[in-house]
Order: sequence, then C-alpha cells, then structure tokens
Amino acid sequence: MSLLPAHRPHSLLPEFTDWLSGFPSAQNLRPLFEGRLIKVEDEIADGKYLVRAELPGIDPAEDIDVTVRDGVLTIKAERSERTTTKGRSEFAYGSFTRSVALPPSATEDDTTATYKNGILTVSVPLSGPEKDTEEKHIPVESQDAGPTGK
Repeated sequence: MSLLPAHRPHSLLPEFTDWLSGFPSAQNLRPLFEGRLIKVEDEIADGKYLVRAELPGIDPAEDIDVTVRDGVLTIKAERSERTTTKGRSEFAYGSFTRSVALPPSATEDDTTATYKNGILTVSVPLSGPEKDTEEKHIPVESQDAGPTGK
C-alpha cells in the first residue's frame, strides 16, 4: 500500500471503485466500472474534421492503430503495465478504443494522423461545406382515438 495521500476531487459521493479500494482485488475490478474509452475533442476547421485523442505514454509507432471505414473513424491503443514500483498507481493500462462518426462530406482517403506530446491528432479533409446543423423539430401525429372517441 502506498504512503502517498490520494488526491481526489471533492464529491459528496465517492466513486464506486473508491469504496472498494481497501480490498486486494479492487484493482482487478476497476476496468469493469471505469471503461477504457479514449478521451477526445473534435472540431471542424480549415476544411478539415479534426479529432484530438488524449494518449499519453504510448508509443505511436507500435501501440496506436487508426482506421476509417464506412464513415467511422476508429482509434485503438494499448498501454502495457509496468510493474517497477510497489506503490499505488492510478494509471490505466490495457486496450483503449474510441469510434466517432465522420461528417457526411469527409474524404476518408486523405486522412492523416500525427502524435505529439501525448496527443494524437487525426485530420480528415472535407469535400465541401458542411450542411446546416441547426436542430429541426419534427411534429408527432397521434393515431390514438382519444378519450372522446374522435
């Protein structure tokens, strides 16, 4: 057990895995409750759809796989566990994945990916201007006869 104090954001309810932290097998259960989803941010800029994925401590040549198919961008990564310390670790290890739908005007063939300072940036060119993404309200017709039998 580590002697370092745990630094956690203040919350009225602790995370479920924190309640299990005193049990030896809690670390084995942690992936079941946390999931291994890659954190991303995306935007459309300069005629490109950009996705930035947070992947610190990963060898991009060996442990990152980026694919595009049928309008979906998929990022897969793997971080191997290092057992050089007997202290506490809050790092996540194992396989990580994230899929995002590409805009309709995306050109999959010219997609590029770069990795710098723990951030993977995937750039997908767009073939034309993006369509208006304003919310559209759809009226709902009722097929019920209603209480008056109309």
